[in-house]
Amino acid sequence: MSNGKGGAVVTGAARGIGRELALGLLKDGFGVVIADVDPDAGSKTVDELAKEFGDKVIFTRTDVTKRAEVKAAVDACRKTFGSINVMINNAGFNKPEPFLEASEDIWRAILEVNSLGVLIGIQEAAKAMIEDGVKGKIINTASIAGRSGFPDFAPYSASKAAVISLTQAGARALADKGITVNAFGPGVVDTPLWEKLDADLLAMGASSAPGEAMGALAGQILLGRVAKPADVVGTVQFLWSPQSDYMTGQVVLIDGGMILQ
Repeated sequence: MSNGKGGAVVTGAARGIGRELALGLLKDGFGVVIADVDPDAGSKTVDELAKEFGDKVIFTRTDVTKRAEVKAAVDACRKTFGSINVMINNAGFNKPEPFLEASEDIWRAILEVNSLGVLIGIQEAAKAMIEDGVKGKIINTASIAGRSGFPDFAPYSASKAAVISLTQAGARALADKGITVNAFGPGVVDTPLWEKLDADLLAMGASSAPGEAMGALAGQILLGRVAKPADVVGTVQFLWSPQSDYMTGQVVLIDGGMILQ
């Protein structure tokens, strides 16, 4: 099916921030591919969104560390919606460990998904945009942890710093093709990722009660509360809109005033 605005791929879109971004793109008139490694959650999300948006939303089972699967998601977008105009490399995860106990296995797993997955996503989306003559928007999910390292999240912090560098490198590589590459950096967001993180911190003794870790971080936020996924959508909508056409290689933090960088 063709679509007035073309298509968008959002990785890690079965839940949390990715789901909200997919909803925002649908409301803006894009066809959307929910590209997620979890087929049950991804299919459920598509079923829910299809009640309002019909065949403008589809699911592809996508492991972002597998280039063939990322390419398949991009190709599904082109086939279904005519083109890929927006790519949001959002998939990621965290596994806290005390700094001196940070392990090679966790390092490799986090860097594979959060950093290599972004590189592959930029590359495959850009190749398709160039082939189709699309001056597209590539948007990466960074984090405040990419600007200010956290001791219990060392691999995650490093992975998100890599996302920032990949955003800058991609912007330089693709500017002459009319493709912009930007990133946004959420702070503390109330998502399933943070619920798992809170449980992990409790299990490793870094907090003494459920919700304590998030509450402690919330105390550092100038606006006085953690974010909901919907809080980031407006800023990212700007990044995929024509209003950001003269902006590339930038990282916009959406953290309620937590680290002020």
